Amino acid sequence: MNVIGIVGWKNSGKTTLASALIRELCNRGLTVNSIKHAHHMVDVDQPGTDSYKHRDAGAREVILAGGQRFAIMHELRGAQEPTLDELLARLGPCDWVVVEGFKTHPHPKIEVHRRDSSRSPLYLEDASIVAVAADYAADFTGAVFDLNDVPAIADFILSREKPGTEDQ
Repeated sequence: MNVIGIVGWKNSGKTTLASALIRELCNRGLTVNSIKHAHHMVDVDQPGTDSYKHRDAGAREVILAGGQRFAIMHELRGAQEPTLDELLARLGPCDWVVVEGFKTHPHPKIEVHRRDSSRSPLYLEDASIVAVAADYAADFTGAVFDLNDVPAIADFILSREKPGTEDQ
């Protein structure tokens, strides 16, 4: 499975870049899945809905299915948060997975960094960062891209594709 991560500090533009890359890769005819890590309490369901009532009653997993999409809500119920590898194993077949967050996992990552950030770049401490997308000429020994040059970033990502993964 081809995986590329998008990491950076809060409000650096990670979601904007991840969304643009997903759109670009899809426009090139590729199948793309994504995983977004959230540090805060996250709930895609709302109190009062039937699916929420199922979860509240104790169901470990609830699938909410309709004519356009389905969602699987899995309650951890005190269990450890799943690792990125465990989450990747749950995804369906695809050409690429774009992961936003999971900055401590050793998968290949592109760091989003801005000149006005008060935080030091992650690439100074993280050898799994393979490129930097920035609004300045970052002092990184690998590939450096303008934050808005999504086609060039996509070309770079595709140049890293693992052989034999096209037909997943």
